[in-house]
Amino acid sequence: MKASTLRTYQTVHTWTGLLAGFALFIAFYAGALTVFHDDIAAWQNPPWRSATDADASIDAMIGQLLRKHPAARDDFGIVLPTDSSHAAYAYWVDKGETRFATASQMDAPTGEAAWNELADFVYALHDSLGLPVVGLYLMGVVSVLYGLALVSGILIHLPQLAGDLFAMRVGRNLKRLWQDAHNAIGVLSLPFHVIFAVTGALFCLFTITLAALNTIAFDGKLFDAFAKATETTPVVVASGTPATMLSIDTLIARARAQALASGVTSFEPDYLHFVHYGDRNAVAEVRGLSQHTLGTYGTVGMSAHDGSVMATHVGKRYTLNGISYAALFGLHFGSFGGRTVQWLYFILGLAGAFLFYSGNLLWIESRRKRRHLDQPRRTQVMARATIGVCIGSCLAISGAFAATWIAVRLGVDAGLPQRLACYGLFLAACAYACVRPIARATVELLWATSALTIAVAVVDLAANAADMTRAWTPLGWGVLGVDLTGIALGLVFAGFARAAARRARRGDANSVWSLQAARG
Repeated sequence: MKASTLRTYQTVHTWTGLLAGFALFIAFYAGALTVFHDDIAAWQNPPWRSATDADASIDAMIGQLLRKHPAARDDFGIVLPTDSSHAAYAYWVDKGETRFATASQMDAPTGEAAWNELADFVYALHDSLGLPVVGLYLMGVVSVLYGLALVSGILIHLPQLAGDLFAMRVGRNLKRLWQDAHNAIGVLSLPFHVIFAVTGALFCLFTITLAALNTIAFDGKLFDAFAKATETTPVVVASGTPATMLSIDTLIARARAQALASGVTSFEPDYLHFVHYGDRNAVAEVRGLSQHTLGTYGTVGMSAHDGSVMATHVGKRYTLNGISYAALFGLHFGSFGGRTVQWLYFILGLAGAFLFYSGNLLWIESRRKRRHLDQPRRTQVMARATIGVCIGSCLAISGAFAATWIAVRLGVDAGLPQRLACYGLFLAACAYACVRPIARATVELLWATSALTIAVAVVDLAANAADMTRAWTPLGWGVLGVDLTGIALGLVFAGFARAAARRARRGDANSVWSLQAARG
C-alpha cells in the first residue's frame, strides 16, 4: 500500500472514529446492559413485589378497554407480561395519539400507563441516546461513520495483521500498549462490529431511506408495496355481524401448536394484535419468541371467532422478508441463543465501549508534546471531553438505577426521577471535567462511578435478601445477576481509578494525565 494511501485511510479512520466515538461509547455501554433487558425489568419489579394487576385476566382487561374506548375494537394490541412481576397492558390509538394502560390504569382519570421501566430507558439510551426521533436519526448517521471507521481500520492494519494481532507489548510505553489492545479488540470482534454497524444503520435510517427511494426510484409506490410485502396481519373487511370471540388462552394455545408444527422448538407469545374485535371476521395475530433460531419472533394470524389459521410466519413458513428482518434483529440484540449468547454480547458491548475510549486516548497520546509540561489545547479539550462523556455516561446510568430504586420504594413513578438523575449526573460530570484538573477529575469520576454502582447493587441485595430467600423463584436469578454484575462493574471502575491515580503520580510528567501537569 502506498504511503499516501495509508495516510488517507488513517485520516478517515481517525476522524470517523472521533466524530462517532462519543455516541458509540454510550450506545455500546447501554447496549451491553440492554442485552439483559428482561432481567433489569425484573430487578425493578422483582417477583416478590409484583404489580397488583399482574394476574388480572386479559379477557377482562379487553372488556374494560372496549367499554371505555369502543372505537379501539377496530385495532388494538395487548402486550403480554414477560414474567410474573409485570402486568399485561393494552395499547390503542385515540384521536391520533397512541395510548397505553394496564387493567388497573384503565379506570384512572387519564387511562394511560406511565412509562417508568428502567430497562426501556436504558434501551432508549442505546437506541437514540434518549433523544426521541432526532436521536434515532443521529445514531443512524453515527452507524454509517462507524462502518467507515471499521473498513479504514482494517485496511490500515491488514499488512501487519498477523504479526500484531496478539502482540500485547507491556512496558513503559503506554501508548503502544493501548494501541495493541485497541487493535486486538477491534480485529477479534470485527464480525460483530460489522453486524452492529450494518443493522444499526438499517434500523435507524430505514424510514428516511424508504422515503428517499419512494421519491427517487419508485414513483411514490414504494410505501404501499412495502406494506403489502411485510404485512403479517391478514387483511379483512368487517362483516357487521357480531360474534363471540375465543378466549385469550385458547388463541395462544392454537397459535403455539401451529408454530411448533412449523419447525420451531419453542414459541412463547408476548404480544396479541386484534382487528375488528367482536365481529365475525375479527382477526387475532399472536406474536411469539422462539429460541435458538435467527428468526426469533414469529406470528400466527387466526380468526378470533373460530380459531382457524389464516397466516403463519414462523420457522419454515417464514417469508423471505420476515426472516430477513427477524435475523437482523436477532443478530443485533443477541436474542437467538439464550444465556450463552447474552453474556457473549454483554462482553462484546463492553469491549466495544473500550474500543472507542481507547481510540480517544490514542489520539491524545499521538498529539501531545513529549518534552513540554504544557500540552496543546486540543489534547486538553479532547481529554476533558473523553472523561466527561465516557465516564460521565457510566456514572449517569448508575444514577438512573439508583433513582429508580428509590422511587419504587417511595411508591412514586420512576420515569421522571430516573431521567433527572441520568441527565443531571451526565451534565454534572461533563461540567466537572471542564473545571477540575484533568488527572484529578479522571480519578474522582471513576471512584464516584465505582462507589455509586457498587452501592446500588449492595443496598438492593441487602433490602431483598429476606424476600429473595423466602419467596425464591427462577426470576430471582435475574435479580441476583443484576446485582452481582453491578458489583463486578463497580470493581472494574475501581481498578481503573487506581490505575489512573498511579499513572497520575508516577507516569510521564509531560502528559495531560499527570498530576504535575495539573499543578503546572
